[in-house]
Amino acid sequence: MSTVTDATSGTEFAGSISELNEIRSRDPQRIKRLLVVRRRRQLFGPDGKLMIIACDHPARGALSAGSRPTAMASRTELLDRLVTAVTRPGVDGLLATADIAEDLLMLGVLEEKLMFASMNRGGLQGSVFEMDDRNTGYDVRGTVDAGFEGAKMLLRIDLEDPSTVATLERCGQAITELNRAESIAMVEPFMSSRFDGKIVNDLSPDAVIKSVHIAQGLGASSAYTWMKLPVVHEMERVMDATTLPTLLLGGDPDSAPDETYAAWQAALALPSVRGLVVGRTMLYPADDDVAKAVDTAVSLVR
Repeated sequence: MSTVTDATSGTEFAGSISELNEIRSRDPQRIKRLLVVRRRRQLFGPDGKLMIIACDHPARGALSAGSRPTAMASRTELLDRLVTAVTRPGVDGLLATADIAEDLLMLGVLEEKLMFASMNRGGLQGSVFEMDDRNTGYDVRGTVDAGFEGAKMLLRIDLEDPSTVATLERCGQAITELNRAESIAMVEPFMSSRFDGKIVNDLSPDAVIKSVHIAQGLGASSAYTWMKLPVVHEMERVMDATTLPTLLLGGDPDSAPDETYAAWQAALALPSVRGLVVGRTMLYPADDDVAKAVDTAVSLVR
């Protein structure tokens, strides 16, 4: 079993993606050891902005990217793209489920990176129970024990679906526990509805504003609560709805990338916006140039 030893810390990382299965089979304890010795960093640099790569869609059964319905089906290809993305200059960290986070941890690319755990992946895409979005990923203890900066939760609110109240309750509990642990609770809210069996998020400014007010009122404290919001029209009005630090959710730049990037840039200029969280659009750009796509997003944040 080959390894690569970090010259500074003496930490042993996997030599390649092909080594991950061998490590998981013969030395699963290495994951815990790597979490203990992982080099940490301060939350913000001098500019007070963050650029985070996200990868938690596969755990909800969502494997598409752009026009490719099974783009994320190959884990080795996905990891290769993630390694490229996370190690680009100006990228601050990763948001992911445990399987992906731990693969990248073993590959040694999470040193001095921020880490956000993805919590509720139980609302599988296209399922009849999609709105009952249970915490099947990280829990609060796992987030804190791993030494991560915080955890993210999706909060889709369908006023006509009784399952929404259970999701609200579970998100509220997680937000309370994360705040007590002095860890960031990153909430991604949407007002959602079903059309022909498919859940559609309402991206009108008024709907996003409503979702923000519902989400920021959850939990017994909001000291460590952040928002993760889509870029929509009238972002000035949207951001006026909250005093919480906010990261922007990357849209889909494939259809009109110049317009999308211009919208991101304008929203990033708003005072309470702290950066971007982008995933499939950076990992699977139309031209397949991951480095170029990430560098463009970094240039907008910084």
